Amino acid sequence: MIDQITINHHIQKHIIETLLYKETARFRDLRPPKTDTNLFSYHLGVLIKTGFVKKTDEGYRLSQNGLVYVDRISSETLSIRTQPKIISMLLIQNSDGDILLQKRDKQPFINTWTLPYGKLHISDQTIEAAAVREAEEKLLLDTISLRHVGDAYIRVYAGNDVLTVTFVHVFRGTIDELIENENNIWVSPYGLMKYNLAPAVQAIVSRSFFGDDHFFEEYDEEWAS
Repeated sequence: MIDQITINHHIQKHIIETLLYKETARFRDLRPPKTDTNLFSYHLGVLIKTGFVKKTDEGYRLSQNGLVYVDRISSETLSIRTQPKIISMLLIQNSDGDILLQKRDKQPFINTWTLPYGKLHISDQTIEAAAVREAEEKLLLDTISLRHVGDAYIRVYAGNDVLTVTFVHVFRGTIDELIENENNIWVSPYGLMKYNLAPAVQAIVSRSFFGDDHFFEEYDEEWAS
């Protein structure tokens, strides 16, 4: 619910901004100057009803949902910030050394081939748990052993504009019990260049083969939409 709501009304934004810098505040401290009391009470009530603010014996304060919300906004504009995605990405190989590629079925980068991946969830206890969950959800693999081998920060540009920014936790594993289909294929490392790959896929695969205990790389990619 909170993910789908943006606070836009100036009175509600004033209340949120005040509580952003206070543990609690009294009714009169939250009201913007020269604002009608009934109008202010209405908008304060909206924030309470929608779960952003709660009333306590000490005064008004941000609720748990309110704390989540302010963690995602700019303190200057009070608007939701566009933030990098955080994902777990799976470098899966078979005993022949082939790499598993998965076809993207949605934008951005639809119909390109990528390493299987998925966004981290708030409910994921660890990044390894997130990777295991993605292996189960995307590949129906519930027995594969995964090792965190590195991280990558990928910025994709379309001309002078930033298209996407992603922080990637790369996990590596080996399995042979996965059958190819139209969306999942095995490709030799030397054959990757023959495919229309999503940004940084080939670079991440190449970097993972150095055998470091843990790597970190940053990649800037140009993408023609």
